[in-house]
Amino acid sequence: MFIISWSSAQRRRCFSVKESDAVVRLNKRSSRSLQRPQRVTGRPTKFVMTLAEDARSAPGGVGGASKRPEVPLAPSWWELGDEDKRKAMTLPASVTQNFHAEYVPFGADRDASLAEERYSLEQVIYRSKRTNGLLEVEHNMDALRSVSAAQWKALFDLRAGRTVFPFGSGVWSKKEWVLPSIPDEDVVSMFEGNSNLFWAERFGKEALGMDDLWVKQCGNSHTGSFKDLGMTVLVSQVNHMIRSKKANIKAVGCASTGDTSAALAAYCAAAGIPSVVFLPADKITISQLVQPIANGSIVLSIETDFDGCMKLIQEVVEQYPIYLANSMNSLRLEGQKTVSIEIAQQFDWQVPDWVIIPGGNLGNVYAFYKGFAMMRDLGLTDRLPRLVVAQSANANPLYLAYLAGGSRGDWSAYKPVTAKRTVASAIQIGDPVSIQRAIRAIDETGGMVEQSTEEELLDAAALADRTGMFNCPHTGVALAALMKLRARGIIGVKDRTVVVSTAHGLKFTDSKVAYHERKIQNIASRHANDVHRVPASAGHIIDLLRSRGVV
Repeated sequence: MFIISWSSAQRRRCFSVKESDAVVRLNKRSSRSLQRPQRVTGRPTKFVMTLAEDARSAPGGVGGASKRPEVPLAPSWWELGDEDKRKAMTLPASVTQNFHAEYVPFGADRDASLAEERYSLEQVIYRSKRTNGLLEVEHNMDALRSVSAAQWKALFDLRAGRTVFPFGSGVWSKKEWVLPSIPDEDVVSMFEGNSNLFWAERFGKEALGMDDLWVKQCGNSHTGSFKDLGMTVLVSQVNHMIRSKKANIKAVGCASTGDTSAALAAYCAAAGIPSVVFLPADKITISQLVQPIANGSIVLSIETDFDGCMKLIQEVVEQYPIYLANSMNSLRLEGQKTVSIEIAQQFDWQVPDWVIIPGGNLGNVYAFYKGFAMMRDLGLTDRLPRLVVAQSANANPLYLAYLAGGSRGDWSAYKPVTAKRTVASAIQIGDPVSIQRAIRAIDETGGMVEQSTEEELLDAAALADRTGMFNCPHTGVALAALMKLRARGIIGVKDRTVVVSTAHGLKFTDSKVAYHERKIQNIASRHANDVHRVPASAGHIIDLLRSRGVV
Protein backbone atom coordinates (compact mmCIF):
# COMPACT_ATOMS: atom_id res chain seq x y z
CA MET A 1 0.00 0.00 0.00
CA PHE A 2 1.21 3.50 -0.82
CA ILE A 3 0.12 6.47 1.27
CA ILE A 4 1.27 10.04 1.16
CA SER A 5 -0.10 12.25 3.91
CA TRP A 6 0.48 15.98 4.07
CA SER A 7 -0.29 17.87 7.27
CA SER A 8 0.85 21.23 8.61
CA ALA A 9 1.34 22.54 12.12
CA GLN A 10 2.42 26.14 12.33
CA ARG A 11 4.28 26.05 8.96
CA ARG A 12 5.80 22.60 9.56
CA ARG A 13 5.05 19.86 7.08
CA CYS A 14 5.23 16.13 7.47
CA PHE A 15 5.57 13.70 4.57
CA SER A 16 4.85 10.01 5.10
CA VAL A 17 5.41 7.08 2.79
CA LYS A 18 4.08 3.69 3.81
CA GLU A 19 4.96 0.64 1.74
CA SER A 20 4.13 -2.71 3.32
CA ASP A 21 4.99 -2.28 7.01
CA ALA A 22 7.89 0.10 6.51
CA VAL A 23 7.24 3.74 7.31
CA VAL A 24 9.60 6.55 6.52
CA ARG A 25 8.41 9.85 7.93
CA LEU A 26 10.17 12.93 6.80
CA ASN A 27 9.99 16.40 8.19
CA LYS A 28 9.80 18.87 5.37
CA ARG A 29 10.13 22.50 6.20
CA SER A 30 9.68 23.97 2.75
CA SER A 31 12.64 26.09 1.71
CA ARG A 32 10.34 27.85 -0.74
CA SER A 33 8.32 29.25 2.16
CA LEU A 34 11.45 31.18 3.13
CA GLN A 35 12.16 32.35 -0.41
CA ARG A 36 8.91 33.74 -1.73
CA PRO A 37 6.28 36.17 -0.58
CA GLN A 38 3.15 34.61 0.88
CA ARG A 39 -0.23 35.68 -0.44
CA VAL A 40 -2.50 37.07 2.24
CA THR A 41 -6.05 38.26 1.42
CA GLY A 42 -5.20 38.28 -2.26
CA ARG A 43 -2.09 40.47 -1.97
CA PRO A 44 1.60 39.54 -1.92
CA THR A 45 3.47 40.34 1.26
CA LYS A 46 7.11 40.81 2.04
CA PHE A 47 9.31 37.77 2.63
CA VAL A 48 8.16 35.84 5.69
CA MET A 49 10.97 34.43 7.81
CA THR A 50 10.03 32.06 10.61
CA LEU A 51 13.35 30.64 11.71
CA ALA A 52 13.56 32.93 14.75
CA GLU A 53 9.99 32.08 15.68
CA ASP A 54 10.84 28.39 15.41
CA ALA A 55 13.81 28.86 17.74
CA ARG A 56 11.76 30.74 20.33
CA SER A 57 8.82 28.36 20.27
CA ALA A 58 10.58 25.01 19.95
CA PRO A 59 10.97 22.93 23.13
CA GLY A 60 14.11 24.10 24.86
CA GLY A 61 14.52 26.98 22.44
CA VAL A 62 14.73 30.69 23.04
CA GLY A 63 12.02 31.74 25.48
CA GLY A 64 11.54 28.30 27.02
CA ALA A 65 8.02 26.89 26.71
CA SER A 66 6.68 25.68 23.40
CA LYS A 67 4.07 27.82 21.66
CA ARG A 68 3.17 25.33 18.97
CA PRO A 69 2.37 21.62 18.85
CA GLU A 70 5.31 19.30 18.38
CA VAL A 71 5.38 17.28 15.16
CA PRO A 72 6.71 13.75 15.67
CA LEU A 73 9.72 13.07 13.46
CA ALA A 74 11.12 9.64 12.82
CA PRO A 75 13.72 10.35 11.58
CA SER A 76 14.42 13.89 10.32
CA TRP A 77 15.15 14.34 6.62
CA TRP A 78 18.76 15.33 7.21
CA GLU A 79 19.37 12.15 9.20
CA LEU A 80 18.37 9.86 6.35
CA GLY A 81 20.84 8.13 4.06
CA ASP A 82 20.77 8.62 0.31
CA GLU A 83 18.85 5.43 -0.38
CA ASP A 84 16.14 6.28 2.15
CA LYS A 85 15.80 9.73 0.62
CA ARG A 86 15.48 8.25 -2.85
CA LYS A 87 12.92 5.75 -1.60
CA ALA A 88 10.86 8.55 -0.08
CA MET A 89 10.87 10.36 -3.43
CA THR A 90 10.05 7.32 -5.55
CA LEU A 91 6.57 5.95 -6.08
CA PRO A 92 6.28 2.17 -5.63
CA ALA A 93 6.27 -0.02 -8.73
CA SER A 94 2.77 -1.18 -7.83
CA VAL A 95 1.62 2.40 -8.41
CA THR A 96 3.74 3.31 -11.44
CA GLN A 97 3.42 0.09 -13.43
CA ASN A 98 0.57 1.53 -15.50
CA PHE A 99 2.11 4.98 -15.99
CA HIS A 100 2.68 5.27 -19.71
CA ALA A 101 3.23 7.88 -22.40
CA GLU A 102 3.22 7.61 -26.19
CA TYR A 103 2.99 9.74 -29.32
CA VAL A 104 -0.42 10.44 -30.82
CA PRO A 105 -1.40 12.83 -33.62
CA PHE A 106 -2.13 16.33 -32.39
CA GLY A 107 -5.91 16.63 -32.28
CA ALA A 108 -6.52 12.91 -31.75
CA ASP A 109 -8.59 13.77 -28.69
CA ARG A 110 -11.08 15.51 -30.99
CA ASP A 111 -10.89 13.33 -34.10
CA ALA A 112 -11.94 9.72 -33.62
CA SER A 113 -10.34 8.74 -36.94
CA LEU A 114 -6.92 9.42 -35.41
CA ALA A 115 -7.51 7.56 -32.16
CA GLU A 116 -5.80 4.33 -33.25
CA GLU A 117 -2.61 5.99 -34.51
CA ARG A 118 -0.04 5.65 -31.75
CA TYR A 119 3.73 5.43 -31.61
CA SER A 120 6.26 4.47 -28.97
CA LEU A 121 8.45 7.24 -27.59
CA GLU A 122 11.37 5.03 -28.64
CA GLN A 123 10.52 5.53 -32.31
CA VAL A 124 12.21 8.22 -34.38
CA ILE A 125 9.11 9.99 -35.66
CA TYR A 126 8.01 13.61 -35.70
CA ARG A 127 4.78 13.72 -37.70
CA SER A 128 1.65 11.66 -38.19
CA LYS A 129 2.02 9.11 -40.99
CA ARG A 130 -1.63 9.64 -41.91
CA THR A 131 -2.00 13.42 -41.83
CA ASN A 132 1.61 14.69 -41.74
CA GLY A 133 0.50 16.81 -38.80
CA LEU A 134 2.40 17.24 -35.57
CA LEU A 135 2.42 14.63 -32.83
CA GLU A 136 2.08 15.12 -29.11
CA VAL A 137 2.89 13.05 -26.04
CA GLU A 138 -0.21 11.56 -24.44
CA HIS A 139 -0.14 10.19 -20.89
CA ASN A 140 -2.31 7.51 -19.32
CA MET A 141 -4.35 9.94 -17.26
CA ASP A 142 -6.43 7.23 -15.60
CA ALA A 143 -3.25 5.69 -14.20
CA LEU A 144 -2.02 9.07 -12.98
CA ARG A 145 -5.36 9.56 -11.20
CA SER A 146 -4.54 6.55 -9.01
CA VAL A 147 -2.44 9.04 -7.04
CA SER A 148 -4.58 11.76 -5.46
CA ALA A 149 -4.08 15.45 -6.12
CA ALA A 150 -2.91 15.93 -2.53
CA GLN A 151 -0.38 13.14 -2.93
CA TRP A 152 0.99 14.64 -6.15
CA LYS A 153 1.40 18.02 -4.47
CA ALA A 154 3.17 16.44 -1.52
CA LEU A 155 5.51 14.45 -3.74
CA PHE A 156 6.38 17.39 -6.00
CA ASP A 157 6.96 19.65 -2.99
CA LEU A 158 9.22 17.09 -1.33
CA ARG A 159 11.40 16.68 -4.40
CA ALA A 160 11.78 20.33 -5.43
CA GLY A 161 15.33 21.62 -5.09
CA ARG A 162 16.71 18.46 -3.43
CA THR A 163 20.04 16.93 -4.40
CA VAL A 164 18.67 13.42 -4.99
CA PHE A 165 19.22 12.85 -8.72
CA PRO A 166 17.24 13.48 -10.84
CA PHE A 167 14.33 14.63 -8.67
CA GLY A 168 15.81 17.96 -7.59
CA SER A 169 15.39 19.30 -11.11
CA GLY A 170 12.31 21.43 -11.69
CA VAL A 171 11.54 19.17 -14.65
CA TRP A 172 12.37 15.77 -13.20
CA SER A 173 10.63 16.48 -9.91
CA LYS A 174 7.56 15.89 -12.12
CA LYS A 175 9.09 12.81 -13.79
CA GLU A 176 5.88 10.75 -13.82
CA TRP A 177 4.14 13.52 -15.78
CA VAL A 178 7.03 13.90 -18.22
CA LEU A 179 8.75 10.60 -19.12
CA PRO A 180 7.38 8.05 -16.65
CA SER A 181 9.23 5.05 -18.07
CA ILE A 182 12.78 6.33 -18.52
CA PRO A 183 15.34 4.84 -16.11
CA ASP A 184 16.84 7.42 -13.76
CA GLU A 185 20.34 6.51 -14.91
CA ASP A 186 19.52 7.58 -18.50
CA VAL A 187 18.34 11.05 -17.49
CA VAL A 188 20.61 13.92 -18.58
CA SER A 189 19.95 16.77 -16.17
CA MET A 190 21.73 19.89 -14.99
CA PHE A 191 19.14 20.57 -12.30
CA GLU A 192 17.27 22.90 -14.61
CA GLY A 193 14.07 24.61 -13.55
CA ASN A 194 13.20 25.81 -10.05
CA SER A 195 13.65 29.32 -11.44
CA ASN A 196 12.75 32.45 -9.52
CA LEU A 197 9.19 33.73 -9.60
CA PHE A 198 10.07 37.37 -9.11
CA TRP A 199 7.54 39.70 -7.52
CA ALA A 200 7.85 42.81 -9.71
CA GLU A 201 6.46 45.03 -6.97
CA ARG A 202 7.97 48.36 -7.96
CA PHE A 203 7.49 47.98 -11.72
CA GLY A 204 3.95 46.73 -11.23
CA LYS A 205 2.92 49.57 -8.94
CA GLU A 206 4.79 52.47 -10.52
CA ALA A 207 4.48 51.62 -14.21
CA LEU A 208 1.16 49.79 -14.27
CA GLY A 209 -0.69 50.44 -11.01
CA MET A 210 -0.77 46.68 -10.35
CA ASP A 211 -0.52 44.94 -7.00
CA ASP A 212 0.16 41.38 -8.12
CA LEU A 213 2.66 41.30 -11.00
CA TRP A 214 5.25 38.52 -11.20
CA VAL A 215 8.01 37.61 -13.64
CA LYS A 216 8.90 33.93 -14.06
CA GLN A 217 12.60 34.11 -14.77
CA CYS A 218 13.14 31.04 -16.94
CA GLY A 219 16.42 32.51 -18.16
CA ASN A 220 17.94 31.71 -14.75
CA SER A 221 18.94 28.32 -16.08
CA HIS A 222 22.04 26.42 -17.16
CA THR A 223 22.35 27.91 -20.67
CA GLY A 224 20.38 31.05 -19.91
CA SER A 225 17.01 30.25 -21.45
CA PHE A 226 13.85 28.21 -20.97
CA LYS A 227 15.02 25.86 -23.73
CA ASP A 228 16.92 23.85 -21.09
CA LEU A 229 13.59 22.63 -19.71
CA GLY A 230 12.70 20.88 -22.94
CA MET A 231 16.18 19.84 -23.94
CA THR A 232 16.78 17.81 -20.78
CA VAL A 233 13.78 15.67 -21.75
CA LEU A 234 14.67 15.28 -25.41
CA VAL A 235 18.35 14.48 -24.84
CA SER A 236 17.47 12.11 -21.99
CA GLN A 237 15.16 10.16 -24.29
CA VAL A 238 17.80 10.07 -27.03
CA ASN A 239 20.37 8.92 -24.47
CA HIS A 240 18.00 6.15 -23.41
CA MET A 241 17.37 5.10 -27.02
CA ILE A 242 21.10 4.97 -27.76
CA ARG A 243 22.05 3.12 -24.56
CA SER A 244 19.25 0.59 -24.96
CA LYS A 245 20.04 0.22 -28.69
CA LYS A 246 16.42 1.03 -29.56
CA ALA A 247 17.38 3.39 -32.39
CA ASN A 248 20.29 4.19 -34.72
CA ILE A 249 21.08 7.79 -33.79
CA LYS A 250 24.47 9.30 -34.64
CA ALA A 251 23.82 12.90 -33.60
CA VAL A 252 21.11 15.36 -32.57
CA GLY A 253 20.46 18.48 -34.62
CA CYS A 254 18.37 21.64 -34.60
CA ALA A 255 17.67 24.85 -36.44
CA SER A 256 17.88 27.75 -34.05
CA THR A 257 17.65 31.47 -33.48
CA GLY A 258 20.21 31.05 -30.71
CA ASP A 259 18.72 29.61 -27.54
CA THR A 260 17.74 26.13 -28.75
CA SER A 261 21.23 25.56 -30.17
CA ALA A 262 22.85 26.57 -26.87
CA ALA A 263 20.67 24.17 -24.88
CA LEU A 264 21.11 21.31 -27.34
CA ALA A 265 24.89 21.69 -27.43
CA ALA A 266 25.19 21.74 -23.63
CA TYR A 267 22.97 18.73 -22.94
CA CYS A 268 24.47 16.67 -25.75
CA ALA A 269 27.94 17.52 -24.45
CA ALA A 270 26.92 16.33 -20.99
CA ALA A 271 25.66 13.06 -22.47
CA GLY A 272 28.59 12.59 -24.87
CA ILE A 273 26.30 12.73 -27.91
CA PRO A 274 27.39 14.69 -31.04
CA SER A 275 25.26 17.72 -31.93
CA VAL A 276 24.76 19.80 -35.09
CA VAL A 277 23.21 23.27 -35.09
CA PHE A 278 21.84 25.18 -38.10
CA LEU A 279 22.04 28.94 -37.43
CA PRO A 280 20.93 31.86 -39.64
CA ALA A 281 24.07 33.85 -40.43
CA ASP A 282 24.42 37.19 -38.64
CA LYS A 283 21.01 36.89 -36.98
CA ILE A 284 21.96 35.76 -33.46
CA THR A 285 24.04 37.41 -30.76
CA ILE A 286 27.71 36.65 -30.13
CA SER A 287 26.74 35.29 -26.70
CA GLN A 288 24.33 32.84 -28.31
CA LEU A 289 26.82 31.85 -31.01
CA VAL A 290 29.69 31.12 -28.63
CA GLN A 291 27.67 28.69 -26.50
CA PRO A 292 27.42 25.81 -29.03
CA ILE A 293 30.98 26.55 -30.16
CA ALA A 294 32.24 26.18 -26.59
CA ASN A 295 30.26 22.98 -26.03
CA GLY A 296 31.78 21.30 -29.09
CA SER A 297 28.79 21.29 -31.41
CA ILE A 298 29.14 21.24 -35.20
CA VAL A 299 28.08 24.84 -35.88
CA LEU A 300 26.69 25.79 -39.30
CA SER A 301 26.17 29.49 -40.11
CA ILE A 302 23.79 29.50 -43.07
CA GLU A 303 22.89 32.36 -45.43
CA THR A 304 19.17 32.25 -44.72
CA ASP A 305 16.68 33.02 -41.97
CA PHE A 306 15.36 30.65 -39.28
CA ASP A 307 12.56 29.37 -41.51
CA GLY A 308 15.15 28.49 -44.16
CA CYS A 309 17.30 26.70 -41.57
CA MET A 310 14.25 24.76 -40.45
CA LYS A 311 13.54 23.52 -43.97
CA LEU A 312 17.15 22.49 -44.47
CA ILE A 313 17.46 20.48 -41.28
CA GLN A 314 14.21 18.66 -42.01
CA GLU A 315 15.69 17.60 -45.36
CA VAL A 316 18.84 16.34 -43.65
CA VAL A 317 17.17 14.36 -40.86
CA GLU A 318 14.91 12.61 -43.36
CA GLN A 319 17.98 11.07 -45.01
CA TYR A 320 20.47 10.56 -42.18
CA PRO A 321 20.41 9.25 -38.56
CA ILE A 322 20.36 12.71 -36.99
CA TYR A 323 17.61 13.17 -34.42
CA LEU A 324 15.60 16.39 -34.77
CA ALA A 325 15.48 18.56 -31.65
CA ASN A 326 13.21 21.39 -32.79
CA SER A 327 9.86 22.02 -31.12
CA MET A 328 8.00 20.09 -33.79
CA ASN A 329 9.42 17.25 -31.69
CA SER A 330 6.86 17.13 -28.90
CA LEU A 331 9.28 15.67 -26.33
CA ARG A 332 10.59 19.16 -25.62
CA LEU A 333 7.13 20.43 -24.76
CA GLU A 334 6.90 17.81 -22.00
CA GLY A 335 9.75 19.52 -20.19
CA GLN A 336 8.57 23.04 -20.94
CA LYS A 337 5.09 22.33 -19.57
CA THR A 338 6.60 21.89 -16.11
CA VAL A 339 6.99 25.69 -15.85
CA SER A 340 3.20 25.89 -15.52
CA ILE A 341 3.28 23.35 -12.72
CA GLU A 342 6.16 25.17 -11.06
CA ILE A 343 4.29 28.49 -11.16
CA ALA A 344 1.25 26.96 -9.47
CA GLN A 345 3.53 25.27 -6.95
CA GLN A 346 5.23 28.58 -6.14
CA PHE A 347 1.79 30.11 -5.56
CA ASP A 348 0.91 27.30 -3.12
CA TRP A 349 -1.00 25.50 -5.89
CA GLN A 350 -3.05 28.52 -6.92
CA VAL A 351 -3.44 29.47 -10.59
CA PRO A 352 -2.71 33.07 -11.69
CA ASP A 353 -5.29 35.05 -13.64
CA TRP A 354 -3.03 35.82 -16.62
CA VAL A 355 0.18 34.38 -18.07
CA ILE A 356 1.92 36.38 -20.82
CA ILE A 357 4.31 34.42 -23.04
CA PRO A 358 6.59 35.69 -25.84
CA GLY A 359 5.67 33.79 -29.00
CA GLY A 360 7.81 32.86 -32.01
CA ASN A 361 7.64 29.22 -33.06
CA LEU A 362 4.77 28.95 -30.54
CA GLY A 363 5.55 25.56 -29.02
CA ASN A 364 6.07 27.10 -25.59
CA VAL A 365 2.58 28.59 -25.66
CA TYR A 366 1.07 25.13 -26.02
CA ALA A 367 3.45 23.72 -23.41
CA PHE A 368 2.14 26.22 -20.86
CA TYR A 369 -1.44 25.33 -21.71
CA LYS A 370 -0.69 21.62 -21.47
CA GLY A 371 0.85 21.96 -18.02
CA PHE A 372 -2.05 23.99 -16.64
CA ALA A 373 -4.60 21.66 -18.25
CA MET A 374 -2.90 18.58 -16.81
CA MET A 375 -3.02 20.03 -13.30
CA ARG A 376 -6.70 20.85 -13.70
CA ASP A 377 -7.56 17.44 -15.12
CA LEU A 378 -5.76 15.65 -12.28
CA GLY A 379 -7.44 17.81 -9.65
CA LEU A 380 -4.43 19.80 -8.43
CA THR A 381 -6.10 23.04 -9.54
CA ASP A 382 -9.62 23.99 -10.53
CA ARG A 383 -9.18 26.36 -13.47
CA LEU A 384 -6.94 27.61 -16.28
CA PRO A 385 -5.32 31.02 -16.50
CA ARG A 386 -5.88 33.21 -19.54
CA LEU A 387 -2.85 32.98 -21.81
CA VAL A 388 -1.57 35.96 -23.78
CA VAL A 389 0.82 35.40 -26.68
CA ALA A 390 3.09 38.41 -27.19
CA GLN A 391 4.63 38.72 -30.65
CA SER A 392 7.07 41.14 -32.21
CA ALA A 393 5.36 43.41 -34.75
CA ASN A 394 8.11 42.33 -37.17
CA ALA A 395 7.19 38.64 -36.88
CA ASN A 396 3.48 38.55 -36.09
CA PRO A 397 1.51 35.96 -38.11
CA LEU A 398 -0.52 34.82 -35.10
CA TYR A 399 -1.38 38.40 -34.12
CA LEU A 400 -2.59 39.23 -37.63
CA ALA A 401 -4.79 36.12 -37.66
CA TYR A 402 -6.13 37.03 -34.22
CA LEU A 403 -7.16 40.47 -35.47
CA ALA A 404 -8.73 38.98 -38.59
CA GLY A 405 -11.04 36.65 -36.67
CA GLY A 406 -9.09 34.57 -34.19
CA SER A 407 -10.42 36.70 -31.35
CA ARG A 408 -13.84 35.31 -32.29
CA GLY A 409 -12.62 31.75 -32.76
CA ASP A 410 -12.19 32.00 -36.56
CA TRP A 411 -8.56 31.43 -37.50
CA SER A 412 -9.15 30.82 -41.20
CA ALA A 413 -7.30 34.01 -42.16
CA TYR A 414 -4.01 32.71 -40.76
CA LYS A 415 -1.07 32.70 -43.15
CA PRO A 416 2.70 32.78 -42.66
CA VAL A 417 4.59 36.05 -43.07
CA THR A 418 8.15 36.93 -43.97
CA ALA A 419 9.68 37.91 -40.66
CA LYS A 420 11.53 41.21 -40.54
CA ARG A 421 14.60 41.81 -38.42
CA THR A 422 13.87 42.33 -34.71
CA VAL A 423 16.08 42.68 -31.65
CA ALA A 424 13.89 39.91 -30.20
CA SER A 425 15.76 37.52 -32.47
CA ALA A 426 14.60 34.29 -30.84
CA ILE A 427 11.02 34.98 -31.95
CA GLN A 428 11.91 36.29 -35.42
CA ILE A 429 9.84 33.54 -37.03
CA GLY A 430 7.24 34.09 -39.72
CA ASP A 431 6.12 30.50 -40.28
CA PRO A 432 5.74 28.93 -36.81
CA VAL A 433 5.67 25.15 -36.65
CA SER A 434 3.31 25.03 -33.67
CA ILE A 435 0.61 27.35 -35.02
CA GLN A 436 -2.26 24.88 -34.50
CA ARG A 437 -1.03 24.08 -31.00
CA ALA A 438 -1.00 27.78 -30.11
CA ILE A 439 -4.50 28.30 -31.50
CA ARG A 440 -5.74 25.47 -29.29
CA ALA A 441 -4.10 27.06 -26.23
CA ILE A 442 -5.65 30.46 -26.92
CA ASP A 443 -9.12 29.09 -27.61
CA GLU A 444 -9.15 26.82 -24.55
CA THR A 445 -8.03 29.52 -22.12
CA GLY A 446 -9.97 32.49 -23.48
CA GLY A 447 -6.57 33.88 -24.38
CA MET A 448 -5.40 36.80 -26.46
CA VAL A 449 -2.61 37.85 -28.82
CA GLU A 450 -0.83 41.20 -28.68
CA GLN A 451 2.15 42.65 -30.52
CA SER A 452 4.95 45.06 -29.64
CA THR A 453 6.96 47.32 -31.91
CA GLU A 454 10.74 47.57 -31.63
CA GLU A 455 10.51 50.83 -29.72
CA GLU A 456 7.80 49.50 -27.40
CA LEU A 457 9.70 46.36 -26.48
CA LEU A 458 13.01 48.15 -25.96
CA ASP A 459 11.43 50.86 -23.82
CA ALA A 460 9.48 48.32 -21.76
CA ALA A 461 12.58 46.22 -21.11
CA ALA A 462 14.62 49.30 -20.16
CA LEU A 463 11.92 50.69 -17.87
CA ALA A 464 11.62 47.36 -16.07
CA ASP A 465 15.41 47.14 -15.83
CA ARG A 466 15.30 50.37 -13.84
CA THR A 467 13.39 48.48 -11.12
CA GLY A 468 16.04 45.78 -10.70
CA MET A 469 15.40 43.37 -13.54
CA PHE A 470 17.73 42.67 -16.48
CA ASN A 471 15.42 41.71 -19.30
CA CYS A 472 16.04 40.05 -22.63
CA PRO A 473 14.26 41.63 -25.64
CA HIS A 474 11.67 38.84 -25.71
CA THR A 475 10.67 39.63 -22.15
CA GLY A 476 10.43 43.22 -23.37
CA VAL A 477 7.88 42.07 -25.94
CA ALA A 478 5.78 40.48 -23.19
CA LEU A 479 6.12 43.49 -20.87
CA ALA A 480 5.09 45.89 -23.64
CA ALA A 481 2.07 43.69 -24.40
CA LEU A 482 1.15 43.78 -20.71
CA MET A 483 1.38 47.57 -20.69
CA LYS A 484 -1.03 47.77 -23.63
CA LEU A 485 -3.55 45.38 -22.09
CA ARG A 486 -3.32 47.18 -18.79
CA ALA A 487 -3.86 50.57 -20.48
CA ARG A 488 -7.01 49.23 -22.14
CA GLY A 489 -8.31 47.92 -18.82
CA ILE A 490 -8.29 44.30 -19.98
CA ILE A 491 -5.91 43.27 -17.20
CA GLY A 492 -7.08 44.66 -13.88
CA VAL A 493 -5.28 46.22 -10.94
CA LYS A 494 -5.80 43.16 -8.74
CA ASP A 495 -5.31 40.50 -11.41
CA ARG A 496 -2.51 38.10 -10.53
CA THR A 497 -0.37 38.26 -13.66
CA VAL A 498 2.77 36.33 -14.59
CA VAL A 499 5.09 37.52 -17.37
CA VAL A 500 7.30 34.74 -18.68
CA SER A 501 10.91 35.83 -19.12
CA THR A 502 12.32 33.32 -21.56
CA ALA A 503 16.04 34.17 -21.50
CA HIS A 504 18.66 35.99 -19.46
CA GLY A 505 19.44 39.56 -20.46
CA LEU A 506 23.17 38.82 -20.45
CA LYS A 507 22.68 36.95 -23.74
CA PHE A 508 21.53 40.19 -25.40
CA THR A 509 23.94 42.84 -24.15
CA ASP A 510 24.59 44.22 -27.65
CA SER A 511 21.04 45.53 -27.99
CA LYS A 512 21.09 46.90 -24.44
CA VAL A 513 24.33 48.79 -25.02
CA ALA A 514 23.04 50.15 -28.33
CA TYR A 515 19.81 51.28 -26.66
CA HIS A 516 21.56 53.17 -23.86
CA GLU A 517 24.05 54.69 -26.31
CA ARG A 518 21.11 55.76 -28.51
CA LYS A 519 22.56 53.97 -31.52
CA ILE A 520 19.45 52.10 -32.69
CA GLN A 521 17.98 53.75 -35.75
CA ASN A 522 14.51 55.31 -35.29
CA ILE A 523 14.49 54.45 -31.56
CA ALA A 524 14.35 57.41 -29.16
CA SER A 525 15.65 55.38 -26.18
CA ARG A 526 13.39 57.20 -23.73
CA HIS A 527 14.82 55.35 -20.74
CA ALA A 528 18.49 55.45 -21.72
CA ASN A 529 21.02 55.80 -18.92
CA ASP A 530 24.18 57.67 -19.89
CA VAL A 531 27.71 56.77 -18.84
CA HIS A 532 29.52 59.86 -17.52
CA ARG A 533 33.22 60.10 -18.37
CA VAL A 534 34.89 62.40 -15.85
CA PRO A 535 38.45 63.36 -14.87
CA ALA A 536 40.08 61.67 -11.88
CA SER A 537 39.09 64.56 -9.67
CA ALA A 538 36.86 64.49 -6.60
CA GLY A 539 35.65 67.98 -7.43
CA HIS A 540 34.44 66.97 -10.89
CA ILE A 541 32.78 63.87 -9.46
CA ILE A 542 30.99 65.86 -6.75
CA ASP A 543 29.82 68.42 -9.32
CA LEU A 544 28.34 65.63 -11.42
CA LEU A 545 26.66 63.97 -8.45
CA ARG A 546 25.27 67.33 -7.38
CA SER A 547 23.81 67.84 -10.87
CA ARG A 548 22.07 64.49 -10.49
CA GLY A 549 20.68 65.43 -7.09
CA VAL A 550 22.43 62.78 -5.01
CA VAL A 551 24.71 65.11 -3.00
